[in-house]
This record gives sequence, C-alpha cells and structure tokens, in this order.
Amino acid sequence: MPLPEFVRDLRAHVGRDPLWLSGITGVILDDRDRVLLTRRSDNGRWALLGGILEPGEEPGDAVVREAFEETGARVVPERLAAVMVDPPVVYPNGDQATYLALVFRCRYVDGEVRVNDDESLEVRWFAVEELPDDVTPHQREKVRLALRDEETTWFALSAVAPGVS
Repeated sequence: MPLPEFVRDLRAHVGRDPLWLSGITGVILDDRDRVLLTRRSDNGRWALLGGILEPGEEPGDAVVREAFEETGARVVPERLAAVMVDPPVVYPNGDQATYLALVFRCRYVDGEVRVNDDESLEVRWFAVEELPDDVTPHQREKVRLALRDEETTWFALSAVAPGVS
C-alpha cells in the first residue's frame, strides 16, 4: 500500500509506534444496492474501500478520490452513515495505527469498475446477503449502518454526561 508522504514523515519521528489517523470508508452501492468490495493485496481479504485523509482534505472529497484511485468508479457521497473507531491495525512492516473512520454511503455514478492500483487484487459487486465470508464483522457493521433507512449519522456513545438522560 502506498504510504502518504505525511505519514512517512510522522514515521520518521515515531517509528512503528501507534498513530491515530483519520480515515474514510466508502460503502458504495450500485442501482441494485449491491456493495462494491476490493480484495486487498496486503492480506487477501475482501473489504470495503477505504483510505487515509490527506492533511486539509475534506472527507467527502477523500472518499471520491479513493473510490476512483482504487476502483476506477466515480461515486457521489450520499450521507455520512457512521463515525467510529476501527480496531487497531498492525501492518506487515510492524507499523501500528488506529483510525477514526468516517463511513460514507455512496452511490456509484459511472466508470469502469476494475483494479485501478496496487492496493487491490480484485474488485467486485456483491449482494448484501452474499458478502464473502472473510469480510470482518466490523466491516459488515459499516454496511449495515450505511443501509439504515435514516438520515442521521450513527456514532458510539459509551458514556453520558452527568445530569443528562
């Protein structure tokens, strides 16, 4: 996976220690409500499209950019479906990171859907009820949240402020 220059610069200072980064996830749907997945080249698993926000980049722009870079698809973000923390990641080189994930529900507009960079081995549409077995429960939850028939953004809330019910 190509490492953004700003992360490379951070790694020069912190080594392989955990980084807290902002990322986007795109739950991309076609006109039949199938989900676009990529089979990742780093671990061979099927996953939703995702990436790291560049410094100063708007999150909606990032999901549009990542969709095109990774799959050749042109998408329109319809809404922010969820804000959540992804499980910590340890990359094959030992780098550690935890991502604040902004999960967007996106609609496919056009473009030849294909492997468009070295981050993926395969790109394919899947019916929601036929997602591959290796899609993680966390990724499945992102799909579920994006498909909710609500306009509100989901977020975890493990504590309520004193005096608020």
